[in-house]
Amino acid sequence: MVSQVFYRKWRPQTLAEVVGQEPVTQTLLNALSSSRVSHAYLFCGPRGTGKTSTGRILAKAVNCVTDGKGEPCNTCPMCQAITEGRALDVIEIDAASNTGVENIRDLRERANYAPNQARYKVYILDEVHMLSTSASNALLKTLEEPPPHVIFILATTEAHKVLPTIMSRCQRFDFRRLSQSDVVSKLTRICQREGTNTEPEALRLIARSATGSLRDAENLLEQLTTYYGSEIETHQVQAILGITGDRRAKELVKHIINNDVSAGMKAINNVNSDGLDLKQFNRELVEYLRGLLLIKTGSEEAVDLTAEDIAELKDLTAKAPLPQILKAVKLFGQLKIGFDNYSTLPLELALVDCVLPSEEEVASHAPQYESRQPTETVTPPATPPSPKKTTAKTKPASTPAIAEAAALPATPPPSEQPTAETKPASTPATAEAAATPPEPGSEIERLAQNWKQVIEQAPENARRTPAIAILRSAGVKPVALEDNAVVLAFRYPLHKENMEKLENQKTAEEIISNFLGRPCRVRCIHQPESNHLLKAAMKMGAQIINTEEK
Repeated sequence: MVSQVFYRKWRPQTLAEVVGQEPVTQTLLNALSSSRVSHAYLFCGPRGTGKTSTGRILAKAVNCVTDGKGEPCNTCPMCQAITEGRALDVIEIDAASNTGVENIRDLRERANYAPNQARYKVYILDEVHMLSTSASNALLKTLEEPPPHVIFILATTEAHKVLPTIMSRCQRFDFRRLSQSDVVSKLTRICQREGTNTEPEALRLIARSATGSLRDAENLLEQLTTYYGSEIETHQVQAILGITGDRRAKELVKHIINNDVSAGMKAINNVNSDGLDLKQFNRELVEYLRGLLLIKTGSEEAVDLTAEDIAELKDLTAKAPLPQILKAVKLFGQLKIGFDNYSTLPLELALVDCVLPSEEEVASHAPQYESRQPTETVTPPATPPSPKKTTAKTKPASTPAIAEAAALPATPPPSEQPTAETKPASTPATAEAAATPPEPGSEIERLAQNWKQVIEQAPENARRTPAIAILRSAGVKPVALEDNAVVLAFRYPLHKENMEKLENQKTAEEIISNFLGRPCRVRCIHQPESNHLLKAAMKMGAQIINTEEK
């Protein structure tokens, strides 16, 4: 006997054997039993869902010598001839390769002739959406008023490309994607009849990878049996499908929820060092994050994971708020890891973005942070008052910069303006840097103007750290250069606190030193965004004479 592939060998032979399409098969059975068979049908749906098989079964049912008003018997000469593909009155045409109007005209002429042996001539046109416009129009009249002995069955995977005039002349049936349970049930029956021992989890993985197409699942099962024989285990299916099955995908989800960047970075780089497929690893990571989202939103029944994995995800949902889970799903779900570049950078950046708050989140909490630290960068440390009476010309060393500006006249004479030698020792350089713009052509001005370029030219090892994401954040800018230290101003305290972590500060120093061409240190200050009206007033010559804490 000639060997057949699984999807042909185990093709359904009755409507009851068609998997997962009960609304379609029951309607056709009712039409057969009541002798209300239509002259034209349109079967729509994804590949591998049983459209052509159902068409052949319908052709057998209407021509069955034994009954003709229900399921085909599959034993009479006509049923056997149709099953074996040698019935002259059941004509299958591939519309993708017969798209011209001449092909349809030839079909119309042959349709007028009476059947040779069968009760009905049945034309099965597969991929009917591939017909040209002229060919589709040539088919219209025949579809509307065909000879009484002709039945047309049109099948397509893209119903939206079929002419509405053709669709209106047919009874339309929509074939849906098969559920995983239906596919697993069919694969289990095939394994039993083929004498193959396959683990249930392996069949589940096959059904999951087939994405609702039974034909794809049967082809994959045949490939596995050809390679591994009659014993198929789960790890073998994972090897064929490229599924890592790595525990670190679950661990990385825990690190994301716990905001543990360091452990997450180590997990990602360990996966890369072990040579795992990063694209597949990310797909599995997104699958776990999706399960976390479904459980958090009360849709546990939709999670397609093992009971052990679901139990672990339930524990994590108690720690993670919904916005955090949603953010992680979006970031990792939108990653694009190319085949030519298996860099871990996209995964690392997504991890850091998950942990760091967004600009909107920081902005919404900025007033709270500012109210806690109202004088962090403006008020200098207090010093003992001088016993002498202070005047506008002789200022005590402890007088703050703002109070000094209030005491001076609006336009002091050159002789009374402070110099580098007479500037108070306790005046903070950060407050002065915030009020005084950098000198044109200075090193700090060049650094400020080329800030984006500084980040883009960061060394390769520095690009994989959280410091890069912090430096890219809004409200971060260099404002002063004191001795050998670059002063970075942060609009939001949270960004400042993260940058002051030892590893992030070292990375920032490396990035800035690389741009300046000499080693330097980094010092962080909090510089809230000032009022635009105050800025405009100061440009017109106004002076700050007093500040009040709220």
